[in-house]
Amino acid sequence: MKYIYIDSLFFLSLFTDYLLCLITARICRLCLRRRRYLAAALLGAAYSVSVFLPDLSFMASRWMELVSAALMGLIAFGGERRMFRCMAVFLAVSATFGGAIWALSLQTGALPVIDLRLLIGCFAVCYTVLSIIARSRSRAADRRTAAIELSLNGRHCCFTALIDSGNCLSDPVTGAEIVVISPGALRPLLPESTALLEIADPVELVTAAGDSPELAGRMRLIPFSALGGTGLLPVFRPDSVRVDGEERTGLLAAISAAAAGDGFEGIL
Repeated sequence: MKYIYIDSLFFLSLFTDYLLCLITARICRLCLRRRRYLAAALLGAAYSVSVFLPDLSFMASRWMELVSAALMGLIAFGGERRMFRCMAVFLAVSATFGGAIWALSLQTGALPVIDLRLLIGCFAVCYTVLSIIARSRSRAADRRTAAIELSLNGRHCCFTALIDSGNCLSDPVTGAEIVVISPGALRPLLPESTALLEIADPVELVTAAGDSPELAGRMRLIPFSALGGTGLLPVFRPDSVRVDGEERTGLLAAISAAAAGDGFEGIL
């Protein structure tokens, strides 16, 4: 007779679900939200335990499995720009991981049991395979993107930026590099200035920013030139900027509706 210890099941499930969320975030190039992934993993671990409780045997049904997976996806990826795509990737990663465990169990001639070494081996295989697929898709798209995280006055916003090798935009005074961001991506960073972000005229926008408690004294205009002509861009200096998780000092943020495209909300 085989015994399943509830505490071991809980912590192994917690470990598994957290890494599944983390792998999904890496594949989808999201800014990592580790607390949300931990909360989703806690739900998954609690569900795994409930399946083996006598009074909660109905939790083992397929419908409850789907409900549990959907709730985990909402907790981990709710609010992301492509939430449903992230949830679909999460389900695909989970299915790949489950298949890898089954395949390794058949290879060893044993039933799929809870074993930490088996979990680590499966994660290594799945992460490698999925990373290769993600990189090949990125090369096929023939463009590079980066996950950008801005901080200002204790608030944060995350978005994907297209890395444009032909982008030479910089501050003419200091030479600082500039990331151009669509207004929609800045809403979490500037919740009290959403009306201001709708202003299309850059001069009017900078003038209005002087009355904003979030941007007062921070925003100014810089000139730019492009194939479409010349003009002015409103720019401000965030408290901090991270590009793919690495701190970038001196980077300025410019606001332009033209910075949004298919799969990105900024241009670096």
